[in-house]
Amino acid sequence: MLDQSTNKGRIIAATMRLAAERPWDDVLMKDIAEAAAIDLAALRREFPSKTAILSAFSRAVDDAVLSSAPKFTGSENARDRIFDVVMARLDVLVPYKEALRNIAAARPFDMELVRRTMASQAWMLHAAGVRTDGVLGTSRVTGLASVYASVMQTWLDDADPGSARTMAALDRRLKRGEQSMRMLTDIVEGADHIASRFMNALGCGLRTPSAPVASSTPAETPPTPAI
Repeated sequence: MLDQSTNKGRIIAATMRLAAERPWDDVLMKDIAEAAAIDLAALRREFPSKTAILSAFSRAVDDAVLSSAPKFTGSENARDRIFDVVMARLDVLVPYKEALRNIAAARPFDMELVRRTMASQAWMLHAAGVRTDGVLGTSRVTGLASVYASVMQTWLDDADPGSARTMAALDRRLKRGEQSMRMLTDIVEGADHIASRFMNALGCGLRTPSAPVASSTPAETPPTPAI
């Protein structure tokens, strides 16, 4: 997953090795440079902080998942597709589990990590064929980020090679999220309907052509919200 022929890849790999060996707060930039066999100046040219390294690691995980994303036949529902993509992401993370456990214990918080997490979850939804545009799309991304953070804690403590606890927790959270998204969809569509009627009453509605324009393609059916 990490191209260690480059300084960037060696730095990320060295960081994760050190994080697996000691508490995250004890991993210093100087230690990372030494483990990657470069000097601090070279490290600074690639990354300004440990947070930036973690963000790059997350992006590398995104790439690994997206390059080998599960292939779907079209018969699966959105929740099942998201389930498969999230589990595929956790499979990619298995070699880094101890490092992630130590990093999670330190509870690092930085807006860069938050933005990276949201971007990652948006791409996981793309891989599952779920829309992320508009109010509902943003809610799906936020919802999946919450689900993933919760399930990640279960996964870190799950010693079962088959990840039975993790899969059960993910299935449970996705089902709850799907119910919440159905409610939100009803609210958003209801508000949109009311707003449209109000605008029409004020004479601000969109003009419709005198004759409908023929279309050779049927209207797209909105996807079933997954979370």
